[in-house]
Amino acid sequence: MTTKPEHDERIAKMTFASVYPHYVTKVERKGRTKEELHQVIEWLTGFDAN
Repeated sequence: MTTKPEHDERIAKMTFASVYPHYVTKVERKGRTKEELHQVIEWLTGFDAN
């Protein structure tokens, strides 16, 4: 897949805080919980909210 440099720059400038609400909405729509999302985020990034 090829992308334009402008697209790559826009994606790189996104903050996690700006996409997090969208992840929550999506997982809840699919019948999952916020806690499950947090488990996945911790597994992927190593970040623990505690």
